[in-house]
Amino acid sequence: MSILLRTPSAGELAAITEEVGEWHTDSTPFQLHPGDIGWFGWRGDEVTAAALRTWWRDGRLVAAGLLDGPGLLRLAVAPAAMTDPYVADAVASDIVHEDGRALPAGEADVEAPSGATLRDALVTRGWTSGDEWTHLRRDLSRPITVPTDLRIEAVDARNAHLRTDVHRAAFVSEAFTDERWRSVAATPAYRSARCLVGLVGEVPATAITVWSAGEGRPGIIEPMGVNPAQRGHGHGVAITLAGAAALRDMGCSSARVGTPSTNTAAVATYVAAGFEAWATVDDLRRA
Repeated sequence: MSILLRTPSAGELAAITEEVGEWHTDSTPFQLHPGDIGWFGWRGDEVTAAALRTWWRDGRLVAAGLLDGPGLLRLAVAPAAMTDPYVADAVASDIVHEDGRALPAGEADVEAPSGATLRDALVTRGWTSGDEWTHLRRDLSRPITVPTDLRIEAVDARNAHLRTDVHRAAFVSEAFTDERWRSVAATPAYRSARCLVGLVGEVPATAITVWSAGEGRPGIIEPMGVNPAQRGHGHGVAITLAGAAALRDMGCSSARVGTPSTNTAAVATYVAAGFEAWATVDDLRRA
């Protein structure tokens, strides 16, 4: 019954991504999604595997975490283990351990699913509320009408530069190059993903990447952005609707997205695209 923490190899990424995807249903809370692992993959498979923390019981994966930077651990817990106090205690003990086995020492945040006993286990160890996130979702049982004022293109190696142009402008970062987009597209998770760019004439105005966890399961948006020079024209709503339609085409039951509650513009965009705010959840923070 012992629970073992292990950092996987790059060769295990596909199997772990698939297993984490199977934990997602419309009744489970927002948590680490295969798309989160896939988007992190612009750093390459070896780096992605090194950033993963996996907990195993009797040869079965019961929890997984992605070290998304030195001070943020994003977690998913298997549904059968979500309220298991033994799993919660073991994972929390590894997270707080002074040897940094799961999370480096010092100031840190943990993104843990709402309702997981793990949250209580960290609170009892002195962790407190951190940043608040708003989780939104849209049902995909009905067809979606996508506005026609944008020309929507699927992104591939031919036009990846349009997608990376939008991302660099939207997020004020030069890190996301064409080569790094190709790294994302080569991840196991991207086999169930689509990347779209919206153009005004020939100008790339907005872009989105959406990820499926499998047919009949929730998909996520990670990420969506609009070039600052193109904001205020409804392009964010249009590309979000296009992304939701793509998830529906892939057989997803719903579309989900999480955004900081302080980012009121993003929340408003998703609401305008038919998403409903269904939960607000705080990160847990170690000062």
